[in-house]
Amino acid sequence: MICGKRKKSRLENQQQQQQVFVQPCSGVAKLSGHRAFKKLGLTDDEDIKMMLKGSLFWKIKGPRQQKQRLYRLQEDGMTIWFETRFKRAHSKHVFSILHIESVREGCHSEGLRKFGGSFPEAQCFTIVFRGKRKNLDLAARCVDEAQCWVRGLTKLMARAEAMSQREKLEHWIHDILHQADKNKDNKMSFKEIKNMLRMINIDMNDIYAYRLFKECDRSNNDRLEEHEIEEFCTRLMARPELEEIFHRYSGEDCVLSADELREFLRDQARQHNLMMLDGFMMYLLSSAGSILSQAHTEVYQDMSQPLCHYFISSSHNTYLTDNQIGGTSSTEAYIRALMKGCRCVELDCWEGSNGEPIIYHGHTLTTKILFRDVIECIRDYAFKHSSYPVILSLENHCGVEQQSTMARHMKTILGDMLLTEPLDGDVPKHLPSPEQLKWKILVKGKKLPEGKSDPERVSYISNPEEEMEEEDDEKAKDVAQISQELSDVVIYCSSIPFRSLSHAQRYQKPTEMSSFSERKARKLIKESGNSFIRYNTRYLSRIYPLGLKMNSSNYNPQEMWNVGCQLVALNFQTPGAEMDLNDGRFSVNGRCGYVLKPAFLRSSQSTFDPEAPRRGAGQRPVALTIKVLTAQQLPKLNKEKSSSIVDPFVRIEIHGVPTDCCKKQTEYRLNNGFNPCWDETLTFQIRVPELALVRFVVEDYDTTSCNDFVGQFTLPLPSLKEGYRHIHLLSKDGASLSPATLFVHVKCKKM
Repeated sequence: MICGKRKKSRLENQQQQQQVFVQPCSGVAKLSGHRAFKKLGLTDDEDIKMMLKGSLFWKIKGPRQQKQRLYRLQEDGMTIWFETRFKRAHSKHVFSILHIESVREGCHSEGLRKFGGSFPEAQCFTIVFRGKRKNLDLAARCVDEAQCWVRGLTKLMARAEAMSQREKLEHWIHDILHQADKNKDNKMSFKEIKNMLRMINIDMNDIYAYRLFKECDRSNNDRLEEHEIEEFCTRLMARPELEEIFHRYSGEDCVLSADELREFLRDQARQHNLMMLDGFMMYLLSSAGSILSQAHTEVYQDMSQPLCHYFISSSHNTYLTDNQIGGTSSTEAYIRALMKGCRCVELDCWEGSNGEPIIYHGHTLTTKILFRDVIECIRDYAFKHSSYPVILSLENHCGVEQQSTMARHMKTILGDMLLTEPLDGDVPKHLPSPEQLKWKILVKGKKLPEGKSDPERVSYISNPEEEMEEEDDEKAKDVAQISQELSDVVIYCSSIPFRSLSHAQRYQKPTEMSSFSERKARKLIKESGNSFIRYNTRYLSRIYPLGLKMNSSNYNPQEMWNVGCQLVALNFQTPGAEMDLNDGRFSVNGRCGYVLKPAFLRSSQSTFDPEAPRRGAGQRPVALTIKVLTAQQLPKLNKEKSSSIVDPFVRIEIHGVPTDCCKKQTEYRLNNGFNPCWDETLTFQIRVPELALVRFVVEDYDTTSCNDFVGQFTLPLPSLKEGYRHIHLLSKDGASLSPATLFVHVKCKKM
């Protein structure tokens, strides 16, 4: 929410006016419904035709919350509109196809499994949204209607996924125009144009705006018709900074000689014999012009090294959708984590009724889910996003009998996915690689000592110091009886208490691992940084947040990665800067959930210490120069207040070893979230680039209260591309803010 906004003076408004670029160039037209579907290639599709007519669905929310609503595809082919059935309670809501992550046919959501029993499964389907928005569970009146919408949505999603940035921009401006055209006459009055400008985050001077309006009003009737609206939008969408770059480089010989443009130039030459300005703009907005190296969006790293040589995307309290005191536990939380590439999920297991173990945050008001349901969910989603191994981190609070039930459920439900014996058949001397463990699910838990098989007389007595931490943070038992059946499925991730680094170096087996609270990990980093690094070259270590954080807040994962900790577990349900760093760290290597650690964190003889990095220990410093040029189509924060316009500024953060951590920002720009221009250069010196993450943040400046978050994007420094680049901004929960972008120039030079 925006609060405490001060009024701008006339002088400030005049200064702001200079920041709003309105110049002619080829650009965006208003799309009619027919034109939209022609572009989508779905003009004659029968499923789409039915969706356009609309369908009545029951919305399933609870045992007594089943409301019938009308759902209809808008003529833009990219928006679903719905309202209540009864006219006295009209609700007009929309959601974009771009915000849908997946569509599940049948009763394959937690909501439908619980509350959809009164409807045949074939009539049910679920729309899963990106970010934290809840699923939409629907039941159709007949099977054909449900299948029609499932097929239609799937086609529209596939087309949306393939859309270029230019097409997304067209869709965005079409949607804005549709909202601004209050009387739906396909014409725009000056009042409607002014309203549209506020909707897209521009506070344009009335005199200037009216002059532009009249220049486009060729019919001179104080209404902009379709071709006149197109001209107005074309002027509005101009990118003068791109025009300047293009003309600077094309010169008299009209040559853009960068290697990365050669293939694109060949394609353009076939059609035009040259690259026009429009083609140049399209290229810079495409994936090839992204700041993230496209070569790194596929699996490009060596995946044949031991598991301990990788950072592994890990979740803490995976079952929670909210805070750990009274939040909801859900199988959907596991699905979301796995579909984000998470490869280590936590199962907090407790005694349940009827002999069935349950999962929840013990001794709290969080809701409970069946262990069996979670294992079924993991079976269905473990390898939809990534083929590399998944680790089930068991926090076991069950008695021996229900432990055996857990083991039987995992064997029965997971089948061949579950790893139940070493790959080579012998006692393993080292950890296998992610490549060797593809499509396999590993169990992390406590294991009976060799030769012991009577759970009634065998107790696992843990280190008192560890148990004090665990009692505070994870409420584990200080004496645990272990079921033989559960012990047998623990192969490569045997949980043991941590005594000391020196003890571990002498006695710990490669297949044994320990967990550390964030507090204990920080203590080791401070007191024995290099020794902790050497420990992490041989063994897996899992870091978890302090349990005293009632709001499930996260710690900074970077300080743990700096010493090579692999399983740095975060609360995935809690958005914020910490999860941005995690998403950025694992945005590369095909988003497979495994990222190879730098060489100096894999060598058992490493001399690296993040608290005092020395040149020559495998690192070479770099000078990073980023020129922040412009932003485009930033989201409006306070949609309820049309006069509220953002005053954006850009902050660039470096996250790495302590000496590299740094934040610098631009000045703010008054009243312009549509196309603000900064043209400011920020410089950084980075001693350990292999570990550094670069986070771009856009915020709304406020003089009287804290600034409001607008969008961000985070990526590893080694995956950052040089040159002129667009940054496609993400929301607080990681969803796309398309078409919002930053435009920057990047230079990275070794020192």
